[in-house]
Amino acid sequence: MKMIHESNHPLTKHKLTMLRKISTKPKKFRELVRELALLLCYEATADLATTPITAQTPMGEAHGQELTDTIGLIPILRAGLGMVDGIWEMMPGAEVWHIGLYRNEETLQPVSYYNKLPTNPTVQVCLVLDPMLATGGSAIATIDILKKWGATRIKFVAILAAPEGIAALQAAHPDVPIHVAHIDDHLNEIGYIVPGLGDAGDRLFGTA
Repeated sequence: MKMIHESNHPLTKHKLTMLRKISTKPKKFRELVRELALLLCYEATADLATTPITAQTPMGEAHGQELTDTIGLIPILRAGLGMVDGIWEMMPGAEVWHIGLYRNEETLQPVSYYNKLPTNPTVQVCLVLDPMLATGGSAIATIDILKKWGATRIKFVAILAAPEGIAALQAAHPDVPIHVAHIDDHLNEIGYIVPGLGDAGDRLFGTA
């Protein structure tokens, strides 16, 4: 089973190029993250379960499908918040939970500071959202939390990924599919993706 899904969609490539530009202001940056998240989620949810139903149209009866999988969106705070709205607009019935992690800039290891999961799992599919898969530490820690909580079907959705982050995530959680807009070259000495787009959280919220 293919576990790494890099988008080849022309719209994804176009919007990602605009997102990367240093001249892109926070308002436009947020719009592009929202749009890219929607495009990536469209691809990540292609295998959701459905059941046959019939729908009454003005001209008769049509055979169709109804979604049976329930979805949970788990944005990794804070940058993951920028990916929620576009997906939520497409799937308004999705539940949204928050897990807060930040990266210690000296050790590059994730530090957990917030967890707002319900007592027990309430959905069939969890989509973990983070614009950047860099070292993989935050992604691994979040999926660790979800699995301990009882989630059994998890997908990771990012805009950009470094090969190092993909390797780390696959080593820790080989059963978790990774959906990205693009796989970049490498991480630099301070753990940033190259060529990347800078700090996604700062660019989203205008705090650079």
